[in-house]
Amino acid sequence: MIETLSLLVHGDSKVGKTTLAATSPVPILALDAEGGWKFLPLRMIQWDPVTGPPPVWDGTWDVCHVMVRSWATVGYAFQWLNTGQHNFRSLVVDSISEIQRRLKENLVGTEAMKMQDWGVLLSQMDGVIRGFRDLTLHPTNPVQVVVFIAETRENNKGKWIPYMQGAISISLPYWVDVVGYLFAQDVPNAEGQFDGTKVRRLWVSPNEVAQAGERVQGRLPAVVDYPNITNMLIAVYPSLQQQAQ
Repeated sequence: MIETLSLLVHGDSKVGKTTLAATSPVPILALDAEGGWKFLPLRMIQWDPVTGPPPVWDGTWDVCHVMVRSWATVGYAFQWLNTGQHNFRSLVVDSISEIQRRLKENLVGTEAMKMQDWGVLLSQMDGVIRGFRDLTLHPTNPVQVVVFIAETRENNKGKWIPYMQGAISISLPYWVDVVGYLFAQDVPNAEGQFDGTKVRRLWVSPNEVAQAGERVQGRLPAVVDYPNITNMLIAVYPSLQQQAQ
């Protein structure tokens, strides 16, 4: 059995989505379209997929950082990964909401989208997202964890859902193993007082507040406190803990 996991995480701005993604098993490839990874206290190496193959992992770095300034960078990164010639255990796309904007700029620049443009946008985003997810099924060198970070928005029913433009917002949650809504909740201190202390939580069960769900047969709790993706992977596949011992 291939012990892999794909996740879609959405939540408010600055709630800690990038920090959560960085708890994925190393080495991590981070496709960073928002610039948030530069603030993380991690050992990083830079890579430009347009100019050549990914660096070989030698244990001196944990994250291979790709700054996504254009849609072309996304395509070149996928091409390299799809060859299987890499050492990455995890792939993080941060965020797919911003990367969709990069594609939109590539298609029409500053002009308004036409009906046919929306069809192209859907088709290309569909191909890229499912292509990255399917790296967990690669025949020779599967990626163990794929994490898609998304912005969130409130729909017309008052429910928070991953923010994507067009019809892809409907199909996206079906493509991954876990959809999680990340939020920070105020909790009382030891004296029972609320002093600003917060607990970061990941809602992974269906609910009325935010879009969430999983197909890992209940191996994760409904709400994961202090979420860590490596720990979640072990919870889904307990044999990984045994292998590490």
